[in-house]
Amino acid sequence: MNWAYAGTTTQMAGLFPFGAGSGAPAAGIPVGRHLGSQEVACCDPFAWHSAGLVTNLGMMIIGSPGVGKTSLAKRLIRGLMACGVTALILGDPKGEYVRVVESAGGQVVRVGRGLDRINPLDAGPLGSVLPRLTGSAREALLAEVRGQRLNALLALCALIRSEGLADWEAAVVGAAVDVLTRPGAPEPTVPDVLHVLTVGPSTLVQAAQVSDDRFEEETTALRRTLFGLIEGPLKGVFDGPTSTPLDLDAPAVVVDLSAITGAGDSLMAASMLATWSYGHAMIEASMAATRAGGPSRSFLAVLDEMWRALRGSSALVEQADALTRVYRHKSIAHLMLTHSLDDLAAVGTDADRAKARGFLDRCGITALTAMSERELLEVSRLRHLTAAEIATVQSWSSSTSWQPGGQHYGRGKYLIKAGDRTGIPVEMTLVGDEADLYNTDPGSLR
Repeated sequence: MNWAYAGTTTQMAGLFPFGAGSGAPAAGIPVGRHLGSQEVACCDPFAWHSAGLVTNLGMMIIGSPGVGKTSLAKRLIRGLMACGVTALILGDPKGEYVRVVESAGGQVVRVGRGLDRINPLDAGPLGSVLPRLTGSAREALLAEVRGQRLNALLALCALIRSEGLADWEAAVVGAAVDVLTRPGAPEPTVPDVLHVLTVGPSTLVQAAQVSDDRFEEETTALRRTLFGLIEGPLKGVFDGPTSTPLDLDAPAVVVDLSAITGAGDSLMAASMLATWSYGHAMIEASMAATRAGGPSRSFLAVLDEMWRALRGSSALVEQADALTRVYRHKSIAHLMLTHSLDDLAAVGTDADRAKARGFLDRCGITALTAMSERELLEVSRLRHLTAAEIATVQSWSSSTSWQPGGQHYGRGKYLIKAGDRTGIPVEMTLVGDEADLYNTDPGSLR
């Protein structure tokens, strides 16, 4: 008969002095092998939160272009979709996630001039849930629809008029939205709001707090701003009904913005603003459906190319701030990707910069890819990095040879940290169809 005995490493050290603790967590989506022990390392916000390894569902991936940030994001997206999580890629500037979503039978919306159009005043998925609700739940959702419509329109106006709208102008726009919101009426559009302002009903005059004969003159600048949304650089994208509503039941949704990447920062910022707002409406609609007796769902909101979004508009900083704060207790994980913390500091106002710096603080998981020592020192201001961790990640930023033809040394390598705990150095290897689906640049991880 064979006998087995168990003991701690302290008790058994004299018998077997080579004990070592595991260096790779087993909870989550497999992302690669530990560079030291070669154990399989697993990670995802939901699993680590459930295991008590982190206190929130946020994750940020930071690193130089072309070393594997997007590949890690796609690995997490596909793995979480297999676990029943709905992935929302709220604005894909390069179309890099389209094939991954298509492979899962998800929805692809292509926004651009002559392509799909998004109405920023569309209730979207929230509107589809309203018929199921009654009483106070319905009133609360109607108030949420109004708030999202007004916030989206005011933010778009701020792209046209850099200083934004005055408080009284916002009140007039809100009154115009209320005039257009009637049972059975079609979703209001920006041209509809402009028309109501031109007609000037008494409720709008009252909101402006001016006399009837002064209303037209006082609202001239506001009408010009709305006209700029319709006929200016954003024409053809946000000035009509939504052409392809987001599918609340899809396993994944990606809004492809690659058609407008070269059309200017204003259009890109406006597109991201509209898609983020629409995505938030999708999340709120799911929560409302759950409260009405529907099934509970979890979401992963992916915010890639954050530098383009945050530099485009203060409203996008507000949207990202809301996502990282409001949804942390609602089974909503957010995955942010950026090249540098400098991107988070390159936003307009001191208040915006303070909010942007808080994004990393509210991410329980940080994944660092190859980057310079200067960037690592900036990260270390918010995440404790040991000298060894800094040296390890910095070593990934340069090729080990001058000979052509080999893969860059740092591609697919990540230092994954849970808060300020010692990081886990991991190398990811593409398997199955990943080499085909993940690589937008042949021969590299992106």
